[in-house]
Amino acid sequence: MGHPLIKKSAKAALANLPDYRQCYDEFDRACPSGPQLTGLPDGGLNMCFEALDRHLNRPVADKLAIRWISKHDQVTDYSYRALCQLTSRFASILPALGLPTGARIFSLLGRQPELYIAALGTLKAGCVFTPLFSAFGPEPIRSRMEIGEAQLLLTTLSLYRKKVKPWRNTLPSLKAVIVIDGDPGSEPGCYCLAELMQQANPDFPCVATQPEDMALLHFTSGTTGKPKGVIHVHQAVEYHQLSAYWALDLKPSDIYWCTADPGWVTGTSYGIIAPLCLGVTMIIDEAEFDTERWYRLLQQQQVTVWYTAPTAIRMLMKAGPDIRNQYDLSALRFIASVGEPLNPEAVIWGQTVLSVPFHDNWWQTETGGIMIANFASQDIKPGSMGRPLPGIEAVILSQNESGPSEVITTPMQVGELALRPGWPSMFRGYLHQEEKYQRSFAHGWYLSGDLAMQDEDGYFWFVGRKDDLIKSSGHLIGPFEVESALMEHEAVAEVGVIGKPDPVAGEIVKAFVTLKPGFTPDEALQKTLLGFARQRLGAAVAPKEIVFRRNLPKTRSGKIMRRLLKARELGLPEGDISTLESDEQ
Repeated sequence: MGHPLIKKSAKAALANLPDYRQCYDEFDRACPSGPQLTGLPDGGLNMCFEALDRHLNRPVADKLAIRWISKHDQVTDYSYRALCQLTSRFASILPALGLPTGARIFSLLGRQPELYIAALGTLKAGCVFTPLFSAFGPEPIRSRMEIGEAQLLLTTLSLYRKKVKPWRNTLPSLKAVIVIDGDPGSEPGCYCLAELMQQANPDFPCVATQPEDMALLHFTSGTTGKPKGVIHVHQAVEYHQLSAYWALDLKPSDIYWCTADPGWVTGTSYGIIAPLCLGVTMIIDEAEFDTERWYRLLQQQQVTVWYTAPTAIRMLMKAGPDIRNQYDLSALRFIASVGEPLNPEAVIWGQTVLSVPFHDNWWQTETGGIMIANFASQDIKPGSMGRPLPGIEAVILSQNESGPSEVITTPMQVGELALRPGWPSMFRGYLHQEEKYQRSFAHGWYLSGDLAMQDEDGYFWFVGRKDDLIKSSGHLIGPFEVESALMEHEAVAEVGVIGKPDPVAGEIVKAFVTLKPGFTPDEALQKTLLGFARQRLGAAVAPKEIVFRRNLPKTRSGKIMRRLLKARELGLPEGDISTLESDEQ
């Protein structure tokens, strides 16, 4: 909030949303401006049809849809026409295996072409797709497949034997397993994808699904208990397309790289469906993050729009500007961040080092699409989530003992971020948890569980999850504010902040810090950082304790797990840690 405004670029008038205020005020959900869906020829709505089949009689049919780059730099290209035929083949396999419309199809794969073909083919067949992270252990896989009543699993032979085979017989819903590599041989109920695809129908038509038919089932972890299965329907494609057009400024001429794995909702909504609906060319990289590789791919592939996560951005910042200067990134015209709030320092770093600022945005697995964003045509306030997309009504609700109630109209007052229900990609339930779903709504609002503020210009500012808020000596302190201040120090790479119980203050602020290369985690630096934070935040808000860590616990989508830091600090149960990515201490 104390950082200078980043003014909109000279090309703002060419953005897909050139006049935010007019578009927001005049938005009509029944007839939205921007790209329109086609709908199935005989009625109904199907995500795969909108992403692929409807393009077949257009110039885009033979355009490059997906360029897949393997870990070893082998490149495989798929045109829209080829992808349509491959997804038809996969779709025809499902009824051939006795799987009815609505069957639950799970994938356990890395970012391999078969994952993307299966996702779209499943939707084409009128079945429900659920992607799982290939790095999950056996128990997270099993629990999700049990909750989701998985009927088919697509995976590799080694992942099947290592993570699924030992317990497969305990899951009666699972009818078949398809492996994308090797010969399953004598493995009962296992099939070879290549053999099935060879015999499959390349002209299998889209099943006539309806807008409210279930299409996607994404799992998200709570702080305790079992993971929640978040239900999305085919109508969500309306918002996937429109939000990518406005919030990511995607145009048919773009080379687009979304770095998210489809195991995370971003990797499905904006890594598969939305870009194909808009006719762009997508880059998919099989490999995990590597600084030099990522810069090289941005240069080689002439990426124009790049959508990535704060963790990756901080890793690039940590590597320093020298390595970036070896690459020509002049093709980049729009870059965006998602997954957790982006610290102001990272937004400014993008402008300074990449010559393009990062545009942060906010949404959740439950919202299915971007709700609040910094747009290409608008000024950026570093540290802000931006403003609501046209058609999205967002407010701040006051908090009392019985929960959120009144809408706060005073600028910069902390409350719960809430949305008016009814947008097309809104989740339709938590699978088998109707009561939990109903608790997500009150007083005519969807309750996000995030605390935020809204300024006088309508920009929203993230404060923290409701459970993360720190109450110290009468002050309410959002961990993100403290983390962002510490991130401004040249030695700091990442920060996680929690409230630690204190007999006098109620809670004190404690920060866990990882350092950039070349800095020593000693007492002198600890004192320097404590003073640095006090100078910027004041004594009431600044951390009282700072400890150094080699790494911070993060989910696979890159969010720092503050609740896990707190649980370990206090010796409490860790809850569901199935989505944990890194855990060095």
